[in-house]
Amino acid sequence: MKNAAVVNFSAEKGSVEIREIDKPVIGDDDILLQVANVGVCGSDLHQWTSNHSWPVNYPVVLGHEFGGHIVELGKDVTAWKEGDRVVSETAAIINPFSPMSRQGLYNLDPSRKGFGYGVDGAMTKYVKVPARILHKVPDNLAFEEACLTEPCSVAYNAVVVNSNIRPGDRVMVLGPGTIGILCAAMARLCGAQVAVVGLESDKSRLEIAKKYGCEGIIGDASEWAFRQDGLGADTIIDAAGASITLKMALELVRPNGQITKVGWGPQPLGFSLDPLVQKNVRLQGSFSHNWPIWEKVISLLSSGQLDVKPIIGGVWAITDWHEAFHHMHSGKVVKSVLKPV
Repeated sequence: MKNAAVVNFSAEKGSVEIREIDKPVIGDDDILLQVANVGVCGSDLHQWTSNHSWPVNYPVVLGHEFGGHIVELGKDVTAWKEGDRVVSETAAIINPFSPMSRQGLYNLDPSRKGFGYGVDGAMTKYVKVPARILHKVPDNLAFEEACLTEPCSVAYNAVVVNSNIRPGDRVMVLGPGTIGILCAAMARLCGAQVAVVGLESDKSRLEIAKKYGCEGIIGDASEWAFRQDGLGADTIIDAAGASITLKMALELVRPNGQITKVGWGPQPLGFSLDPLVQKNVRLQGSFSHNWPIWEKVISLLSSGQLDVKPIIGGVWAITDWHEAFHHMHSGKVVKSVLKPV
């Protein structure tokens, strides 16, 4: 059986198209998932525009933010049944015996390969998923929202796990994309005062950030950073896709503060890191997520404590992927969601 899929077929810019692919054959420990919805990630756009900084196994089906119904079980899968509503983590391939995996930090396993670049992803009707990375979706949580568990988990890891944010802290988020706005929402849940910083072209996205109780700032954010006592923000979350924002973060963070970098920026640094030393600032990277984070995020989504509806700019058929990608790339929407046909 052939199914339409959004395939990134080479490293050349714009090398993404609809192709017909075979229905996957699952292994003993896998399930076959019929995809209900799949979110478009900034990394999908980066592969489309060919300005990414990670290796890709071409050709590959894009998509790693997804959920749906189980339609087939491998012979050794016992914890699930056909018809279950689930979402999937992204760690499609790991070494379970690596030191990182043994600590539960399989997101940091050097041999890890994810959906949408290392193995075929979910921008199609069916995807093969290891049963070990599935999570149950409560009946009250629509798949359009549940498929965004993955970016919410990225934000949770950056803000809750890898940052030290306390109620009353002043937190600044650089970059009002999906991850930036979700990081801002997470910081608000932690009780912080939050500002989100963007460009003139980000006006509509900053308006969405305001729905989460954040202040939106275009351009120079110095006044907000130094407003309280003249020393700077307690924490800067760098969620922009450019290296230069780290320089801004170093200028705006307070002494003994923290910068958490979650946005990818492949450009070389052209500035000194001396302020990091002089200010005694902690610089923390944050990558991906793991099992307990997903469980926490699903609880937040299903309880209504975290609402992702404001960031969803529309739902497109898989065959209309180009329009969905363009709307995100141009900044018209924060998040595009696809639906297989």
